[in-house]
Amino acid sequence: MRAIVLEQFGPIDNLKEAEVPSPVPSAGEVLIKISAVSVNPIDYKTRQGKGANNWTSFVLPEILGWDLSGTVVALGAEVTEWKVGDEVFGSIGFPGLGRVDAEYAVAQAGHLARKPSAIRHEEAAAASMAGLTAWQALTRLARPERGQRVLVHAASGGVGHMAVQIAKAFGAHVTGTSSAANRDFVLSLGADAHIDYRSVGIEDYPHDFDFVFDPLGGEATFRSLDLVKKGGTVVSILPQHDPRIFAEAAAKGVAFDFVLMQSRSDDMGEVAKLLADGAIRPRIAKTFPLSELGQAHALLETGRTAGKIVLTV
Repeated sequence: MRAIVLEQFGPIDNLKEAEVPSPVPSAGEVLIKISAVSVNPIDYKTRQGKGANNWTSFVLPEILGWDLSGTVVALGAEVTEWKVGDEVFGSIGFPGLGRVDAEYAVAQAGHLARKPSAIRHEEAAAASMAGLTAWQALTRLARPERGQRVLVHAASGGVGHMAVQIAKAFGAHVTGTSSAANRDFVLSLGADAHIDYRSVGIEDYPHDFDFVFDPLGGEATFRSLDLVKKGGTVVSILPQHDPRIFAEAAAKGVAFDFVLMQSRSDDMGEVAKLLADGAIRPRIAKTFPLSELGQAHALLETGRTAGKIVLTV
């Protein structure tokens, strides 16, 4: 099969197109003919030797990527929930390896969801890791309730723009932060209010939120503790390396945790329901062919992408 292979950690030039053996599904796995994949910050960070390389053993050359949408073409033993011809999507193998930047990939049967018929493969791939991460972060520690006030940092980003929509689907009042250039986009997602983070310091944000969704990490996480009411919740999707954050959160009466996304078909299925109902829809900022994976990484690394980057296979 055709695949994009990372030969060595480093720049995008280390991603090379190659012909490699097609994978074979083992027990509990399915083989998927891929129609579309999407890229996330974890992809380029891993390519650089960071990201998933911090917790997963990579033996290079290796195929990167986690998000896919496609069609089941073969079943491993003991697979009963899927059949050949099913259209599926998901963010597979995480926090291990997904190996989706190719024509075919094998996935654990329990990492997939059925692709809604009204959703294109490109949209399903775009909603995979971003939607799953947002869902798990918004439900693992505490789910925002109807009428509660939710702040979503980086609301125009891949995960952030999904978090805005999911929080709105829960009935929350949502404030999203972004640059002024993306204000209209954030409001178009259903956000009730917008903050331009470049002109308003985080210390001047409202301090009456019930829930803060934090894809920024670092100092922004500490400062977010001051933005929620006592008894409120702050969830970060980036590792917080300063252990003082937990003590400070406890002292302020704030629930805090870091959520590392896990590939799970039950949670992916919840995202699929929201997609099928039209409650959420990923914005695709740009589409590339798989052969231009390096260009997709480079665009994502600028940090200026509103929505998701997708590749067709």
